[in-house]
Amino acid sequence: MNRSKAELALLFNAGIWGITFVLVKSALHGISPVLFLAMRFSVATAALLALFLLTWKPAAPEAPRVTGKMLAAGAMIGVFLFIGYLLQTVGLQSTTPPKSAFLTGLATVMVPLLAALVYQLKPSISEVAGVLAATLGMGLMTLEGPIGSIGRGELLTFGAAIAFAAHIVATGHFAEQIGYKVLSVTQIGAAALSALSLVWWVETPRVQWQPLVVWAILITGLLCTALAFTIQAWAQHYTTPTRTGLIYALEPVVAWITSYCIAGEGLSGQAAAGAALILSGVLMVEMKPFKPRQHLSK
Repeated sequence: MNRSKAELALLFNAGIWGITFVLVKSALHGISPVLFLAMRFSVATAALLALFLLTWKPAAPEAPRVTGKMLAAGAMIGVFLFIGYLLQTVGLQSTTPPKSAFLTGLATVMVPLLAALVYQLKPSISEVAGVLAATLGMGLMTLEGPIGSIGRGELLTFGAAIAFAAHIVATGHFAEQIGYKVLSVTQIGAAALSALSLVWWVETPRVQWQPLVVWAILITGLLCTALAFTIQAWAQHYTTPTRTGLIYALEPVVAWITSYCIAGEGLSGQAAAGAALILSGVLMVEMKPFKPRQHLSK
């Protein structure tokens, strides 16, 4: 029951991230990318601190205390999160959106691979098959032509996929050791500090205080960051990093549906096949069709 609730919560995350894709894309015409990230993570940190301080109660004597190792782990996870967003955003300036989407989606494949490499979490046959199907589906949905040569933008976006996969794996590993409140505040706070420390180094900050920009900062900061990553910190107590990565593979499907409803963009036969493969990959992980049958001894 807890796993089902956790994975439904992660599905909610994939939904809100996909729905706000059009909003963020439009808002970036009025604000520079790293400054946008700094404001997004700062709003999220302030909201989480206010919420948790208002609901804070003295810990019981037997409750685990917050230690320096917990804070360090949360900060490390936050740095992974920020690096992913930074590389993805900067890389998008020198590559095409289809290539960026596909390369970022490689995080789905890297999650079980990193988990197996770092924490000896061997993925099942169904998980491997589901990951491969979802990755192929993401490629069909986003690639409009041959990938061609790999340039600076593609390399940066590939680095973003590694960072996002590391964030999911590290969250899954430390979620059982750190309370979700501490993990949420420390990771988002670390991401905010990282963005604020780099905003003057990697770009010339610019912002036009249009209503669209303000709404984008508030919605992504409060809903897509503060709420979503608190949900993930809680949900990964009850599900695996691989399943988390597969659920998040539904995000581009939601993003397309939103684009269709708002901008009227159609879905080609190739993109429809990609969406079907992504859904098939999630079902493989959920239903485990390749799970070995147990034979009853006579």
